Amino acid sequence: MKPIIAFVTGGYSGESVISYKSAITIENNLDLTRYTVYKIDITKEGWFHEQKNGKKTAVDKNDFSLTLEGQKVTFDAVLIGIHGTPGEDGKLQGYFDLLGLPYTSCDAAVSALTFNKRFTVAVAAFNGINVARSVLLVKGRFENPDEITRHLQFPVFVKPNNGGSSIGMSRVNSASEELGVAIEKAFREDDQVLIEEFITGREFTIGVFRSAGEIITLPFTEVKSKREFFDFEAKYTAGLNEETTPAQVDESIAVKVRATAKKIYQVFNCSGVIRIDFIYNEAKGEPFMLEINTVPGQSEASIVPQQLRAFGWTLQEFYSALIEDALARR
Repeated sequence: MKPIIAFVTGGYSGESVISYKSAITIENNLDLTRYTVYKIDITKEGWFHEQKNGKKTAVDKNDFSLTLEGQKVTFDAVLIGIHGTPGEDGKLQGYFDLLGLPYTSCDAAVSALTFNKRFTVAVAAFNGINVARSVLLVKGRFENPDEITRHLQFPVFVKPNNGGSSIGMSRVNSASEELGVAIEKAFREDDQVLIEEFITGREFTIGVFRSAGEIITLPFTEVKSKREFFDFEAKYTAGLNEETTPAQVDESIAVKVRATAKKIYQVFNCSGVIRIDFIYNEAKGEPFMLEINTVPGQSEASIVPQQLRAFGWTLQEFYSALIEDALARR
């Protein structure tokens, strides 16, 4: 009998639009000869499975099951495809843990930790991983951002501490009115704002996952944005950035990036696939970690699918490997 898999998409944040783009790619590349798959749309309005005839059936949240045509459907594992809350910040993972249901992403603790950028860089720095200097602002708990940032060198990036897809992010080149505007913009997305020093260098991003007990680093990508930085628009608008996969670098650089990526996967006790963003500072000859994405984008144009093609894997092989890894944790 084929394992029964719940594929969850949607989400409660603005990143849900990215979840639905990823869902198209994932659905088109699942091996339905090996798995029986039910797509579950998780939104603030409810959790539903939509049948081919358009009929929507609500999920029973008591045990995460469906009742279809009088038959109860339960699941062997969950394929998580939700960017942002509640699929990337540990909330769904904690719920599935309570039910004893395995899933294809990092666990609740790791997901919650890595969703918080400040906590992420603190843990990384503690473990000897290079990160940028930064400060954290909490809404209503600071008086003068200029005073707080006086020890930082400009330019800086100002971004919501929790979240992804570069939503609410700004680059500020000097301590001026720009800083206040950028902070207000970030606070519209989150109650915590991270101000982080800009690091000069080449921007790399790399997918990492575990298969059959082995940590695998994918051929990494160099990103060059035609905008001031790799913001939301640059990420999701064709023609605004140049992505080279695999990155054209000396092997000495590639070795450092791969080794650091593997160390990060181990240090944070990750599961499933993650994508790590780096700046490689050529003056120091070292990669600096920017952030960890525990549910990276899966649209056809997204970076992890690009890297998988360069690695020689099909997306169907990849999603099957993620599902098998989850099933092995039952």
